[in-house]
Amino acid sequence: MTDTSRARGEAWLTGAHLRPTRQRVLLASLLVGDGRDRHVTAEWLHDAARSSGDKVSLATVYNTLRAFTDAGLVQEITVDGTGSYFDTKLDDHPHFYWEDEGRLSDAGSEALEIVNLPDAPDGMEVAKVDVVIRLRTKR
Repeated sequence: MTDTSRARGEAWLTGAHLRPTRQRVLLASLLVGDGRDRHVTAEWLHDAARSSGDKVSLATVYNTLRAFTDAGLVQEITVDGTGSYFDTKLDDHPHFYWEDEGRLSDAGSEALEIVNLPDAPDGMEVAKVDVVIRLRTKR
Protein backbone atom coordinates (compact mmCIF):
# COMPACT_ATOMS: atom_id res chain seq x y z
CA MET A 1 0.00 0.00 0.00
CA THR A 2 1.47 3.33 -1.01
CA ASP A 3 1.26 6.46 1.11
CA THR A 4 -1.05 8.00 -1.51
CA SER A 5 -3.44 5.04 -1.58
CA ARG A 6 -3.47 4.92 2.21
CA ALA A 7 -4.23 8.66 2.42
CA ARG A 8 -7.03 8.34 -0.14
CA GLY A 9 -8.49 5.38 1.74
CA GLU A 10 -8.37 7.17 5.08
CA ALA A 11 -9.94 10.34 3.61
CA TRP A 12 -12.69 8.24 2.02
CA LEU A 13 -13.48 6.65 5.38
CA THR A 14 -13.35 9.81 7.47
CA GLY A 15 -15.50 11.63 4.91
CA ALA A 16 -18.20 9.05 5.67
CA HIS A 17 -17.56 9.26 9.43
CA LEU A 18 -16.21 5.71 9.60
CA ARG A 19 -13.41 4.98 12.04
CA PRO A 20 -10.25 4.19 10.03
CA THR A 21 -9.33 0.81 11.53
CA ARG A 22 -6.39 -1.10 10.06
CA GLN A 23 -8.66 -3.45 8.09
CA ARG A 24 -10.90 -0.65 6.82
CA VAL A 25 -7.92 1.43 5.67
CA LEU A 26 -6.45 -1.59 3.89
CA LEU A 27 -9.68 -2.41 2.07
CA ALA A 28 -10.47 1.24 1.34
CA SER A 29 -7.01 1.76 -0.16
CA LEU A 30 -7.56 -1.26 -2.42
CA LEU A 31 -10.95 0.10 -3.50
CA VAL A 32 -10.19 3.80 -4.03
CA GLY A 33 -6.46 4.23 -3.44
CA ASP A 34 -5.65 4.73 -7.12
CA GLY A 35 -8.55 7.14 -7.66
CA ARG A 36 -10.36 4.86 -10.10
CA ASP A 37 -13.86 3.43 -9.79
CA ARG A 38 -14.19 -0.33 -9.70
CA HIS A 39 -16.61 -3.21 -9.32
CA VAL A 40 -15.43 -5.91 -6.94
CA THR A 41 -16.67 -9.01 -5.24
CA ALA A 42 -15.87 -9.74 -1.62
CA GLU A 43 -13.74 -12.64 -2.80
CA TRP A 44 -11.73 -10.40 -5.15
CA LEU A 45 -11.13 -7.89 -2.38
CA HIS A 46 -10.12 -10.66 0.03
CA ASP A 47 -7.61 -12.04 -2.50
CA ALA A 48 -6.22 -8.55 -3.16
CA ALA A 49 -5.78 -7.96 0.57
CA ARG A 50 -4.01 -11.27 1.04
CA SER A 51 -1.79 -10.59 -1.99
CA SER A 52 -0.69 -7.36 -0.33
CA GLY A 53 0.63 -9.43 2.58
CA ASP A 54 -2.05 -8.39 5.07
CA LYS A 55 -4.05 -10.94 6.99
CA VAL A 56 -7.77 -10.31 6.85
CA SER A 57 -10.54 -12.89 6.96
CA LEU A 58 -13.24 -13.20 4.32
CA ALA A 59 -15.83 -12.57 7.06
CA THR A 60 -14.09 -9.27 7.86
CA VAL A 61 -14.19 -8.31 4.19
CA TYR A 62 -17.92 -9.04 4.03
CA ASN A 63 -18.58 -7.09 7.24
CA THR A 64 -16.48 -4.17 6.04
CA LEU A 65 -18.23 -4.06 2.66
CA ARG A 66 -21.56 -4.02 4.51
CA ALA A 67 -20.32 -1.08 6.61
CA PHE A 68 -19.13 0.70 3.44
CA THR A 69 -22.53 0.10 1.81
CA ASP A 70 -24.43 1.32 4.88
CA ALA A 71 -22.24 4.45 4.97
CA GLY A 72 -22.99 5.18 1.30
CA LEU A 73 -19.42 4.61 0.12
CA VAL A 74 -20.26 1.76 -2.27
CA GLN A 75 -23.41 0.44 -3.81
CA GLU A 76 -24.22 -3.25 -3.94
CA ILE A 77 -25.19 -4.66 -7.32
CA THR A 78 -26.82 -8.09 -7.22
CA VAL A 79 -26.45 -9.89 -10.53
CA ASP A 80 -28.03 -13.19 -9.63
CA GLY A 81 -28.84 -15.07 -6.48
CA THR A 82 -25.27 -16.28 -6.02
CA GLY A 83 -23.36 -13.11 -5.29
CA SER A 84 -22.96 -9.37 -5.29
CA TYR A 85 -20.61 -6.79 -6.73
CA PHE A 86 -19.70 -3.60 -4.94
CA ASP A 87 -19.42 -0.46 -7.05
CA THR A 88 -17.46 2.61 -5.96
CA LYS A 89 -19.22 4.79 -8.54
CA LEU A 90 -22.35 5.99 -6.76
CA ASP A 91 -24.41 7.79 -9.41
CA ASP A 92 -27.30 5.97 -11.07
CA HIS A 93 -25.94 4.11 -14.08
CA PRO A 94 -26.56 0.82 -15.88
CA HIS A 95 -24.17 -2.13 -15.90
CA PHE A 96 -23.07 -4.87 -18.24
CA TYR A 97 -22.64 -8.30 -16.69
CA TRP A 98 -20.27 -10.38 -18.80
CA GLU A 99 -21.59 -13.91 -18.19
CA ASP A 100 -18.63 -15.64 -19.88
CA GLU A 101 -16.15 -13.80 -17.65
CA GLY A 102 -18.22 -13.28 -14.51
CA ARG A 103 -17.45 -9.58 -14.35
CA LEU A 104 -19.42 -6.36 -14.08
CA SER A 105 -18.69 -3.09 -15.89
CA ASP A 106 -20.38 0.25 -16.40
CA ALA A 107 -22.64 0.57 -19.44
CA GLY A 108 -23.26 3.81 -21.26
CA SER A 109 -26.47 5.49 -20.22
CA GLU A 110 -26.83 8.03 -23.03
CA ALA A 111 -29.39 5.97 -24.97
CA LEU A 112 -31.06 4.38 -21.96
CA GLU A 113 -34.59 5.54 -21.31
CA ILE A 114 -36.76 4.00 -18.62
CA VAL A 115 -40.43 4.79 -19.09
CA ASN A 116 -43.76 3.40 -17.94
CA LEU A 117 -42.76 1.79 -14.68
CA PRO A 118 -45.57 -0.10 -13.00
CA ASP A 119 -47.31 1.71 -10.17
CA ALA A 120 -45.83 0.95 -6.78
CA PRO A 121 -48.13 -0.87 -4.36
CA ASP A 122 -50.11 1.26 -1.91
CA GLY A 123 -47.90 2.86 0.69
CA MET A 124 -44.72 2.25 -1.30
CA GLU A 125 -42.57 4.29 -3.67
CA VAL A 126 -39.92 3.30 -6.19
CA ALA A 127 -36.57 3.92 -4.50
CA LYS A 128 -34.29 2.92 -7.36
CA VAL A 129 -34.23 1.01 -10.62
CA ASP A 130 -31.18 -1.17 -11.24
CA VAL A 131 -30.35 -2.01 -14.85
CA VAL A 132 -28.02 -4.95 -15.43
CA ILE A 133 -27.63 -5.98 -19.04
CA ARG A 134 -26.37 -9.53 -19.30
CA LEU A 135 -23.94 -10.27 -22.12
CA ARG A 136 -22.64 -13.55 -23.53
CA THR A 137 -20.67 -14.63 -26.56
CA LYS A 138 -22.84 -15.14 -29.65
CA ARG A 139 -23.47 -18.83 -30.34
